[in-house]
Amino acid sequence: MEGKQECLVFAVNGERFEVPNIDPSTTLLQYLRSHTRFKSVKLGCGDGGCGACVVLLSKYDPVLDQVEDYTVSSCLTLLCSLNGCSVTTTEGLGNSKDGFHPIHQRFAGFHASQCGFCTPGICMSLYSALIDAEKTPRPEPSPGFSRLTASEAEKAIAGNLCRCTGYRPIADACKSFAADVDIEDLGINSFWRNGDTKEVKVSRLPSYNPKDHICTYPQFLKDEHCPEMHMNSKGCSWYSPVSIEELEKLLHSSVAENCTRIKVVVGNTGTGYYNEIIDYDKYIDLRYIPELSVIKKDNLGIEFGATVSISKAIFSLKEENIINVCPGGELVFKKVAEHMEKIASGFIRNSASIGGNLVMAQRNYFPSDIATLLLALSSSVSILTGRKREKITLEQFFSRLPLDPTSVLLSVHIPYWEPIESADTNESNHKLLFETYRAAPRPVGNALPYLNAAFLAKISFHKDEVLVKNIQLAFGAYGVKHSTRARKVEEHLTGKILSLDILAEAIKLVKDSVIPEVGTSFAAYRSSLAASYLFEFLFNLTGLDYAISGDELNGNLLDEGLESKNDSDISQIARPTLLSSAKQVVESSREYYPVGEPMIKFGAAIQASGEAVYVDDISSPPNCLHGAFIYSTKPLARVKGISFKSNSLPKGVTAVISFKDIPKEGANVGSKEGSVFEPLFADDLTRYAGDRIGFVLAETQKSADVAAKLALVEYDTESLDPPILTVEEALERSSFIEVPSHLHPAKVGDFPKGMVEADHSILSAEIELGSQYYFYMETQTALAIPDEDNCMVVYSSIQCPEYAHSVVARCLGIPEHNVRVITRRVGGGFGGKASKASPVATACALAAHCLRRPVRIYLDRKTDMIMAGGRHPMKITYSVGFKSNGKITALHLDILINAGQTIDASIIMPRNMVGALKKYDWGALSFDIKLCKTNHCGKTAMRAPGEVQASFIAESILENVASVLSLDVDSVRSKNLHTYESLKLFYGSAAGDSVEYTLPTIWDKVARSSIFAQRVALIEQFNSCNSWRKRGISRAPIMFEVTVKPAPGKVSILLDGSIVVEVGGIEMGQGLWTKVKQVTAYAISKIQCDGTEDLVEKVRVVQSDTLSLVQGGLTAGSTTSEASCEAAILCCNFLVERLTPLKKKLQDQMGSVTWDILILQAHDYSVNLAASSYYVPESGSGGYLNYGAAVSEVEVNVLTGETTILREDIIYDCGQSLNPAVDLGQIEGAFIQGVGFFMLEEYLTNADGLVVTDNTWTYKIPTIDTIPKQFNVEVLNSGHHQKRVLSSKASGEPPLLLAVSVHCATRAAVKAARKQRKSWGALDETDSTFELEVPATMPVVKQLCGLDSVEWYLRSLLTR
Repeated sequence: MEGKQECLVFAVNGERFEVPNIDPSTTLLQYLRSHTRFKSVKLGCGDGGCGACVVLLSKYDPVLDQVEDYTVSSCLTLLCSLNGCSVTTTEGLGNSKDGFHPIHQRFAGFHASQCGFCTPGICMSLYSALIDAEKTPRPEPSPGFSRLTASEAEKAIAGNLCRCTGYRPIADACKSFAADVDIEDLGINSFWRNGDTKEVKVSRLPSYNPKDHICTYPQFLKDEHCPEMHMNSKGCSWYSPVSIEELEKLLHSSVAENCTRIKVVVGNTGTGYYNEIIDYDKYIDLRYIPELSVIKKDNLGIEFGATVSISKAIFSLKEENIINVCPGGELVFKKVAEHMEKIASGFIRNSASIGGNLVMAQRNYFPSDIATLLLALSSSVSILTGRKREKITLEQFFSRLPLDPTSVLLSVHIPYWEPIESADTNESNHKLLFETYRAAPRPVGNALPYLNAAFLAKISFHKDEVLVKNIQLAFGAYGVKHSTRARKVEEHLTGKILSLDILAEAIKLVKDSVIPEVGTSFAAYRSSLAASYLFEFLFNLTGLDYAISGDELNGNLLDEGLESKNDSDISQIARPTLLSSAKQVVESSREYYPVGEPMIKFGAAIQASGEAVYVDDISSPPNCLHGAFIYSTKPLARVKGISFKSNSLPKGVTAVISFKDIPKEGANVGSKEGSVFEPLFADDLTRYAGDRIGFVLAETQKSADVAAKLALVEYDTESLDPPILTVEEALERSSFIEVPSHLHPAKVGDFPKGMVEADHSILSAEIELGSQYYFYMETQTALAIPDEDNCMVVYSSIQCPEYAHSVVARCLGIPEHNVRVITRRVGGGFGGKASKASPVATACALAAHCLRRPVRIYLDRKTDMIMAGGRHPMKITYSVGFKSNGKITALHLDILINAGQTIDASIIMPRNMVGALKKYDWGALSFDIKLCKTNHCGKTAMRAPGEVQASFIAESILENVASVLSLDVDSVRSKNLHTYESLKLFYGSAAGDSVEYTLPTIWDKVARSSIFAQRVALIEQFNSCNSWRKRGISRAPIMFEVTVKPAPGKVSILLDGSIVVEVGGIEMGQGLWTKVKQVTAYAISKIQCDGTEDLVEKVRVVQSDTLSLVQGGLTAGSTTSEASCEAAILCCNFLVERLTPLKKKLQDQMGSVTWDILILQAHDYSVNLAASSYYVPESGSGGYLNYGAAVSEVEVNVLTGETTILREDIIYDCGQSLNPAVDLGQIEGAFIQGVGFFMLEEYLTNADGLVVTDNTWTYKIPTIDTIPKQFNVEVLNSGHHQKRVLSSKASGEPPLLLAVSVHCATRAAVKAARKQRKSWGALDETDSTFELEVPATMPVVKQLCGLDSVEWYLRSLLTR
């Protein structure tokens, strides 16, 4: 075997690839993107945590003559592991040339793709589920559907992240294939209209026939199938032993004894967690050793070979025939399988092995769920140590020193369990209990737990008492090295009759046993979870029927499908459920046809098929280098130098540039805000953690990334002042950023007078708000290509190409006409690709300028998160005066905003915040807002910057007022809504005419449509009947002021009558191009000649080019779409004006004129068929208000702190929508991003200000299992608005603020839990006012509900 060297052979989309020599560390994603034309696989994280890179992998079994298909994460899958395999990407399903696959068509038609970066991966997750479903023995589905169930369709995409859509339309597109779907439940789409019958709806779905599935495994691979491979490459070796003996030889070869670095691989998924950057000398693939891939079942239990994937283990544990082999074990095995389905995501479980998971837990202290499950079941493992095999218990395995590289886990054995034998002939007196538990930010999986647990108990019943014969309690993932057994608790319970006293003592013991190590986050919460789970497991066995008071609520909550069961059986605590049916109400208008039509988003189908080109999809020019940033890890320090361990540049690295390499005629600038430029690189002094110090250039992106991570930066802090890392320090040292006078917001009314008029007051109350990361799916990316005559062409994923254009020119010291910045589309922006994208493009341009070679970069997710800045954290202190009826008379706020080190967009924050704060009539409003300059990365605009924080502040104040007065907070909100007169006082001209003030109407309408009053009463009843589940409901309004900015446009009509449009706005998924297409077709059609009815199909909007269209401005603030539309209308008006005389002349000659003839004649008559415009809003019409309201209902699990959004009702005023489907998508997507801010996302830093939640393992955006179970949205058509573009209004940012209602509803549920805890005797709950932090994560909610609620409850029962 040692002398062999073979080619790697595999297929991609049916094409044969033969690779004779490859670095074994190369991943499938790296190869596909750099060596093939298939670019649909996207690098979203590199952790296996986002799903953007998912592909279908197919393997052939020649013995069974069967093909096995499953999804994998291509960013983790090593290319060398694919010998003889076939890979299918979304391009392989269909395309624009040969025809789209029904998946692509339905994703487009259900409006399930916005920026589109995540869409290919989601399509492949669904496709794999469809293939799997067809292999199941189920009844033949109706034509057009598959054997897939709606539940399976949702779970198929549970591991895929999307930052744009809010998931609801994605779920609908997936469920449209399900055999059991109620087609009436599917949301708005382009296939049918309201009123169509079910049969018509089915007939209009793009046809799907499972028999049309592509061949996932080509015949040529079957013909040359050869599983064994050994390959040498660049000094690295890949070995595939086929026996244990061969493995032993490899592990103990002379190479191994000489400390060769060995990597034993199966699925390589561990790399996603540990992000290794070291190279290995030897790779050993264990998958071809039959003994390690076998699953054995006998009367003793089930044994899994170490390389068996988690998915195969789940399938095996669920198999029905296991019941016959292991009688009594099915209860245990089924629950183990169900728990395992919550580990990671499907495409990770398909690759990750049982053995690999346990080895990671043993060797690297990975917080494994599997380890905890198997520990509770007294499982054992077989290991190969040296040349000796041994079988030891899992507990012994974890107690040993970490496995050395030459030791291998061979198999795992899970014994079967059945009730203990008894002399009593009544077998029903004995019972085996097994339960597993997991507290994690995402219910369905794809998130590490705060704690996991598994409990096994053998009990017997004696009259009304329960005897614990044996019990095994395992806990894990709570901040210790390995999962552990709670031995003291087990000893306490074993042999005892269960009683409240025994249970209370067990709870105390478990809290003393489950103690996280020092430094573990939320340590007390994790210990509390252990107590909660033990309570949940044992309480029902105490036989106390009176334990939880209240009668069962019969039926459903208002027929909404939300169960209201009494939870006297504590096991009824809610489990994750499917999304319920939801309503989307939109009104389309034909007044400006095709404007107002819910047309499919332009480019949605090619986004789904992977044909849409993003910056990193552009093929690298010859001789191209790749860049990576070296950034500071210190907040304030002198940089003495950058070096590498070898004292020379690492292999593959060409250069490292810094501020010293900037041309003499240039300047150290990387971004600008207005006329203020910010540095590209730190000079001799780095001013914050994450500051750019240098730029590594290498032959590949991987080499550049690795070199940047290995770089050694020498710092010196001697004689420097301490860094400023908090707003309090900034205040103490008067470190502020000055806000230009024209951006100062105006105060309203007389605050001292308002306080005098108040009956009550709250003084100096405090609120603190943290940051949020954009989590655009496409990280920052750019490509710079030197051109002739000292010119530079830059492709950038940026929201403002104009910024990058001027910055690049100034940095290089060249005229702006020598620079050209091109942006076609952006894979998500949300404000993070405005100023923050500019340094990335500039660094590439500088390197390209210095080295005279093309340079590109695609930031890895960690670097992107560290350098992004994010949303502004802040500290708020307020004083408020109010009447006894809840009417506010005066409010003053002192706001300290952490702006970071650079100005960026921070100067707009005061104005934005005050604009959103003014949504209520405060009587008098005064404030002192300071922008604190700190040694943090500069914060920048993130979707609704300042407004979302201000909206929360406003609601928090009213919540506090209502608590002080013991009033219902909804009545306090209603009391303080604006009249039209107060609206004009607070907002001036932005208030518009009285007819435009639609909030009072929306406020009442959302209460009626959501049945708000009735649900408030039902929730009160529910809470009185349920001790461990509490519900809350809240209604919240928004008022959002936007400003329409100037925008350029250019419309050109070509010889064949097709139309090309250029606008300054950038397509980022918000549907800007789609609206511009519709508006252009409408405006041109005013020529009124034949053939203009379907003119929209002749319109194409093209990429932004800063030399073709100048003054493009910044795409932000929610109004760029409408401004771009107005610019296009102006161009069209010019063209219509030029064409009208010719049309009349031709009509006189010919009678009727078609569009095509008119344009041909226009060419002959030399009519100028290109028109440019620059739209500038009229004075007084640039700013206007947007209105909406939401009702949120949540359920809180008091034992864990988990919050489930049961239902959401939103009404949002879009004026007369330019495209209701696009606006609906913006409303839903913005709202879910707001849910992330208020409930989930923690963007944390260490003591030096360096971001530590820097990957998908630690930063959790919403997923399909965290969105509202029922998500109802109405896009209100509020009629004509004369000063608006075709009467339309903005939709991109304002709806994000509505998510505050979820937080408020959670607060209401927590309040109910605290009230109950007080009734149990807790004396620290006398104050009804409390502050629920943002985000309201599980630990935060549980903390407020009471970390000791179980103890207080038991104490209350014991004292009765």
